[in-house]
Amino acid sequence: MRKNGDNMGTKNKENIILIGFMGCGKTSVGKRLAKRLNYPFVDTDHLIEKNIGCTINEIFSSKGEDFFREMETSILREIGSDSRHKVIATGGGLPEKKQNREILKEIGHVVYLKISKETVIKRLSGDTTRPKLKGDDLSTKVDALLREREPIYEEVADQVIETDDKSYNEIINLITNAMG
Repeated sequence: MRKNGDNMGTKNKENIILIGFMGCGKTSVGKRLAKRLNYPFVDTDHLIEKNIGCTINEIFSSKGEDFFREMETSILREIGSDSRHKVIATGGGLPEKKQNREILKEIGHVVYLKISKETVIKRLSGDTTRPKLKGDDLSTKVDALLREREPIYEEVADQVIETDDKSYNEIINLITNAMG
């Protein structure tokens, strides 16, 4: 498994793609990283909301998760066809589809921002905008989703960064150092 700052090897990838669980900092790190590199920042969830005209929560409620996952693949293809030198933040579930993992590997350097269950719960308790975490037992839901998604994130990642107790600058430095 690749860890904090491992070199990206011989791959010549022009986009930086941030993956990871809800609350790991993909958007916050992504915006700051894009600013440092002078790259445009793209957030797949925000693009979907803009294209559909409603929130992710509303999409899940009215059209269902399958529709949302198809939108993720469509947006990812669109980004991949015209993107160079961008920082891209993805939704937490986007890498679950094999097709999406293949696209991610083709279009950029994939960085998995790894977060602990405890930090997720601390950051997201009281957050009602996450459809997959709705209901009473946040701890059980986070635990189950993390167990399901962590191997997928690790499979697609070119670089894994454990984000607990790291500042945005520390995370960004690890990403940029790995890129050379």
